Amino acid sequence: MRIRGKIVMKSKNAPEVAEMITRSIEPDNLKNITTEYGEKSVTTHFEAEKIGTLIATVDDYIMNARIADDIIKAVEKDNKKDSEDDD
Repeated sequence: MRIRGKIVMKSKNAPEVAEMITRSIEPDNLKNITTEYGEKSVTTHFEAEKIGTLIATVDDYIMNARIADDIIKAVEKDNKKDSEDDD
C-alpha cells in the first residue's frame, strides 16, 4: 500500500519566498518527493510504504524548510541593513 501526503506552502510574498525555500531544499528530495510551483503556493507531494516513513520524511522536510526560511530572512535583514548603511 502507498501512503500519500502533501504540504502546501504559501507566503505573503508568494510565490518567491515559498519557491526559494523549496528550491533550496530540493536537492535533498528523494524519489518519493515531487514539487509543483503555482502562482501563490508551492505544493510538495510525498509517498511511502509505511506511515512512519512518511511522517519522518515530512518531519525532515519541514525542519529543512524552516531552516531555509530562517536563512532567507537573515539574508534579507542583512541586505536591508547594508542598504540603509549605504544611504
